[in-house]
Amino acid sequence: MKKNATSRVTHGPSDPSIFTGTDWARVEALTDAEIRVAAKGDVDAQPLPKKGFGHLRKLVNVKKLRKQLGLTQEAFAARYRIPLGTLRDWEQHRKHPDATARAYLMVIARNPAAIAALLRPAA
Repeated sequence: MKKNATSRVTHGPSDPSIFTGTDWARVEALTDAEIRVAAKGDVDAQPLPKKGFGHLRKLVNVKKLRKQLGLTQEAFAARYRIPLGTLRDWEQHRKHPDATARAYLMVIARNPAAIAALLRPAA
């Protein structure tokens, strides 16, 4: 094998789990206090502070919202007049909704029937 060679490993969703040696029973038995202690000891897994979340923005989980409404991507996009490609980009996390779209999605989440009714063509 050459130096600095790269190996590619593929693992499909239906493949059996990869054995990691993790004791999952022990992981599941961890208390919140034990998790906090472990997190504080890991520089890459620090808990979020209790204050100072102003820089974070709440995102609506578009895929979850759509599935809760029992709609396909096509039906959701048509009902709420969102371009299908945009919806797919949001669901696949290729793009994130801007501030206006986030507000619109929050309104849909709060009252989907009313928003759909408002967007129906006038008779």
